[in-house]
Amino acid sequence: MLRGRTVLVSGVGAGLGHQVASAVLREGGNAVLGARTPEKLADAAARLDPGGGRTAWRATDIADEGACAALAELAVERFGRIDAVVHVAALDTCFGGLADADFPTWAAVLDVNLLGTLRMTRACLPALTARGGSVVVIGTQSSVVAPSQVQQAAYAASKGALVSAMYSLARELGPHRIRVNTVQPGWMWGPPVQAFVQLTAQAEGVPEGEVLGRLAERMALPDLATDGDVAEAVVFLASDRARAITGQSLLVNAGEVMR
Repeated sequence: MLRGRTVLVSGVGAGLGHQVASAVLREGGNAVLGARTPEKLADAAARLDPGGGRTAWRATDIADEGACAALAELAVERFGRIDAVVHVAALDTCFGGLADADFPTWAAVLDVNLLGTLRMTRACLPALTARGGSVVVIGTQSSVVAPSQVQQAAYAASKGALVSAMYSLARELGPHRIRVNTVQPGWMWGPPVQAFVQLTAQAEGVPEGEVLGRLAERMALPDLATDGDVAEAVVFLASDRARAITGQSLLVNAGEVMR
């Protein structure tokens, strides 16, 4: 689906970002990887593309406009184009609700998740405008329905703001044949949810399977979606198979929430 295309992926770590980059390469594309930690990026690139012919990477903090510009420039220098941008990078470690809110921390979450995504998108606009392309934002089901298991009000608010921004961007960039869509995972089996299951099981003194079963029983399908499942939706939206889809949000959540 992506043969000859170049896809820039922010937030490439051990979970979803890695799965997205892997799917891009599997589908014939070039993957340009960004994240804050150079050691993790180098390791990811070596595992994904041992020969190094179809990947490039640069340490990138999306809170830094210059760093965003440098990653976009790397993509063009190395592969001559940017066809899609996938925004996985996010600050998701702020927990709690309004009563105990630390608003400077909330501001940092908004700066990374909302403004950082917009910074990275703007840095890629010259290359995207040249041929058209796709912007895929990773949102969250929590911006649609608040989970009962954890409170992440700041994260949900920042991702909800991104959905609102998506509508404006889809209208603004559409004349350049740039599509803008959001993928909203629910409980997604991967490193963060694995850690949640392990910690909850330890705290309650129950088997991990029991905690996982509580999550799975909420789904219409019998299993949680995985980060690989979410990556498949991302690759579809990044490809020409989604050429007429823009301004849309796709829940990938095994049917826990239906809209």
